[in-house]
Amino acid sequence: MTRLSDEIIALSDDYVLGLLTPAEAELMEAIIARDTALAQRVGALRDQLLPLDLSADPVTLPDGFTAKVLRKLPTQDLEEAPSSGAAAVVAANAPGAPGRRALGLIAAVVAGLALGIGFTGMRPLPAPTVVAVLVDADGVPQAVIDDYGNDTATVRFVADIAVPADRTLQVWTLPSQDMGPTSLGTLDRTAPTLLNFTDLPDPGAQQLYEVTLEPLGGSPTGRPTGPIIGKGFAAPQV
Repeated sequence: MTRLSDEIIALSDDYVLGLLTPAEAELMEAIIARDTALAQRVGALRDQLLPLDLSADPVTLPDGFTAKVLRKLPTQDLEEAPSSGAAAVVAANAPGAPGRRALGLIAAVVAGLALGIGFTGMRPLPAPTVVAVLVDADGVPQAVIDDYGNDTATVRFVADIAVPADRTLQVWTLPSQDMGPTSLGTLDRTAPTLLNFTDLPDPGAQQLYEVTLEPLGGSPTGRPTGPIIGKGFAAPQV
């Protein structure tokens, strides 16, 4: 398994929180598209923050808010050497800070090229056709499904779900009323999972997805029979 450096981990946190500049974010996305371990970390962090995103109400910042915050942040002359011999601390709003982060990103790309896993060695991860956030009866997010429209989807859980030893989680979608509920796959635990299936049309807006708790091995009828863990409707991404 790839071990991520502390610097790249910190940069991935900044990326998810929206703290990178547009140029840094673009470079970070190029690295994520070619590093499975980093992509998994970014996806997991987004899932952890999703309940907060969905529960927070938008707030309009007052005029002058950004300038007021910047005035309170410490600054330092980038050419001024620290007197104690300790490493210099560069404030987040200092002119050199974004450039220093970008150097870390470039170093990651160079390291990837040196290991033979650079831009020509791996294909970017595809963008999902639709994304569905599955919520329980109380509206609490339970899982996120990315459907890529090519008989492939992923499911990631954002809540702790206990799966008894004699039960199986099963993922479903409703392509149309004529087809009825169709299984996308079964899971015995709530780890991020790649789902492969066949003979389904491309997913569409407002298509229903859900996860149910079924008997061990999956539904005996080919249709959902157990309690619904979470359900939601697809939002197009392309």
